[in-house]
Amino acid sequence: CSIRHMKMVTRSSIALVALTLPATAVLAHVSLQEPRAETGSTYRAVLRVGHGCDGSATRALTVQVPAGFAAVKPAPKPGWDLAVKGPVVTWTASGKPAMLPDGMRGEFVLGGTVPAAAGPLWFKVLQVCEQGSIDWSQVPSQGLSTAGMKSPAALLEVMAPRDLAQARLLPKVEGAWVRSAVPGQQGTGAFMKLTAKEAMQLVGIATPVAGTAEVHEMKMEGDIMKMRAVDKLDLPAGRSVELRPGGYHLMLQDLKQPLAAGGTVPLTLTFRDAKGAQSKLELNVPVATQGPGTPAGGPTGGHKH
Repeated sequence: CSIRHMKMVTRSSIALVALTLPATAVLAHVSLQEPRAETGSTYRAVLRVGHGCDGSATRALTVQVPAGFAAVKPAPKPGWDLAVKGPVVTWTASGKPAMLPDGMRGEFVLGGTVPAAAGPLWFKVLQVCEQGSIDWSQVPSQGLSTAGMKSPAALLEVMAPRDLAQARLLPKVEGAWVRSAVPGQQGTGAFMKLTAKEAMQLVGIATPVAGTAEVHEMKMEGDIMKMRAVDKLDLPAGRSVELRPGGYHLMLQDLKQPLAAGGTVPLTLTFRDAKGAQSKLELNVPVATQGPGTPAGGPTGGHKH
C-alpha cells in the first residue's frame, strides 16, 4: 500500500494525505516498512522484498539512494556481501543457501538522514534473481500515485512534524476496491477495511467520478433487504470496521463515466475525531469486478452496486 503529500487547508487543521492502494498486497512490491519520516530526522529505511522473480530466488538487491538522503549507512546482512559505490548500494548473496527464496520475505536496511524540506524521496531498487530480474523504478510523472504501475519505486514521504503527527492518526486502509460499472450504469459501491488508532468517525466522501457519494448501510428488516444513507460511521479505537458488499459501504451515485476494471478511482474520505477536528484522506482505489482475495467466480456479496 503507497502515501502522498500533506498540506494545511483550513484553520481546523485538515490534513490532506493521498494513498496508493493496489489491489494486491503491498508486500508484493519492494516497499518501505515505514513510508513516512520527519523533516531533518535520522531514518532507518527498511526495504521489504515480498517475492522473487516468477518463482526464482533473489540473489542480489541494488538500491539507488535518492538525492537528499544523506549520511547513508547500509546495514550488513548475514550471508550477503555488501558493496557501496557512490549513491548505489548492493547486497549480493554469498552463495545459493543465502539467497532469498521466492516465497520468503526479506529485509534490507539503510540508515541515513532525510532532508530538512518536506517532499517525496523515491528509492529505486533492482532485484536480481537466479533467473530474471525486476527493476522497481517506476515513478509517476506527476503527483505520487503509483496506482496501475507494475514495478513502482519505493516511496518515502518526508513531512513536517505537525503533518506527520496528523498522518499517523489517520485510519489504516486495507483491501480497498471499487466495483466496475458499465456505460449507462448510475451507481456502484466502494469497499475497504478501516482501522483507526484513536476513536473517530467517517463523516464524508467525495469523488470526481460521481455526482453523489455517501456512506450506506444495507441490512435486513424482516424479509426485506433495505439500504439507507448514514451521516457518520463510527470507527472505534483499534478495531477494524469493514465496508463490504451487503453491509456498510460507500455508495457512488450519478456516475459521470464508466468504471472499467483495471482503472482507479480517486476518493476523498473525511474523518472527525473526538475533539471535532477534521482530517481528509485521499485515496486512489483500484476498480475491479470483485474484491481482493475473492476466488474467481466466487460470491461477491448480495448487491450489485
